[in-house]
This record gives sequence, structure tokens and C-alpha cells, in this order.
Amino acid sequence: MSLKLKKIDYTKYPLPRMRHHANPVLYFPLKQHKGNNFYYPPVFEKLEWNEIFSSGKPPDMLDIGCGLGRFLLETSLKNSDKNILGFEVRQTAVEWIKGVIEGEKLPNVQALWYSAVNGMSFIETGSIEKVFYFFPDPWVKKKQNKRRAFSAELLKEIHRVLKPEGNLYLMTDVPEVDEYQQSILNETGLFEFRYTEKDQWDLQVRSNHEIFCEDKGIPFIRMTCRKKQ
Repeated sequence: MSLKLKKIDYTKYPLPRMRHHANPVLYFPLKQHKGNNFYYPPVFEKLEWNEIFSSGKPPDMLDIGCGLGRFLLETSLKNSDKNILGFEVRQTAVEWIKGVIEGEKLPNVQALWYSAVNGMSFIETGSIEKVFYFFPDPWVKKKQNKRRAFSAELLKEIHRVLKPEGNLYLMTDVPEVDEYQQSILNETGLFEFRYTEKDQWDLQVRSNHEIFCEDKGIPFIRMTCRKKQ
């Protein structure tokens, strides 16, 4: 069956119980921690793509902070000729996604227990078409702002891995996060960015939280960021 025609019956995969927020230490690079007496995802220097995707090819798209992976999984179905890789700091969520991938025999999608603040040196420069960064933990309190993964360092890495015509897609329902992300975008000057209305949004799949916001009438922003050369 073509992946484009396949539908996932999510009722076969009971959702796990897990905390909404992960341990704050996961939002800082491992090298910044003096000790290692805590549970932390592996830091990769290289990945063997033939162990991750059936095609043996590297990813075409990245979903940073993929959560429980509904957008990740559905995007893989809509783009059967593309490989999509998700990063998530909550291991329970990653294990659940892997269970769906295995159960549905999806060849072009995978999720890694990984914190993107450690960089993406295992991704080749100029190889990614699209990067998604949707509804991150807001960490609204001023003392918590330093936990936000979106930073100049991460944005530079995203710029590096994107193809010349590549796009970064952002969504958030927290005005403070939007203001913060704009400040980082302006600081680095690496992207041209604009707010994008729903009818101009070129993604076929909606995330769970996007649907939730629309159903509840909660305003949120969509932003498209085009890589500058």
C-alpha cells in the first residue's frame, strides 16, 4: 500500500503517561553540565542512516521537539519519497513513536531521543529541505528563559543544515515565545521571516496542538523563515 493512501489507527497504540515538561537539565548542552549523575539522552557525532531509514539515505526534513509525533508520522505518509527525522527530549514519547513506526512498518520516518541543543554535526551541511519547530515549552518566567532551546547557536545549526532554498517553520501560541524567537532571528540575521496565514501555509499536515488551538479558539502564530544565502 502506498504511504500516501495509508491511515494510522492510533487507537491501537495507547498513549503513555508522561509529564508535560522534561527535566530542565535536558535543555542545556551536555558539555555545560559538570556532572553526569542524571538521565540524559545520547549525544551523537555520527549516525548510520541505513540503520534508521529503509532507503539508507539521510533525512530530508527535521522535526525538532516532535512530542508524541503525530505531525512527524502524518508528514511521512504525505511524503513517501522523503525521509523525516524527529528529535524529542522525552524518552517515553520517543518509545511510543517508535512503537507506531514499527507497528505500521513506516520506512521513511524515525524519532531519536535527543536534545538538539547539542548541535547536529551528524547532519550534512546543506542537506535538509525543511525544519519544523512547533509549540516549544514556553518557559515564560524570566528565570526560566535560559531553558529555551531556540537560541542563536541552534539557529546557526539549522541554517547550516538547510539547503539554499530551505525553510524553517515556527508555530507558538505564547506571545512571549514569539517575541523571543523574533529577537533571535533578528540577532543572527540568517533568515528572512514572515507571519504566514493559514491559506498561505504550505504544509499539508497539522500538528495536534495546532488543531487544539483552532478548536479552542486560541490564537497562535505561524511563521515561515527562508534561509538567507
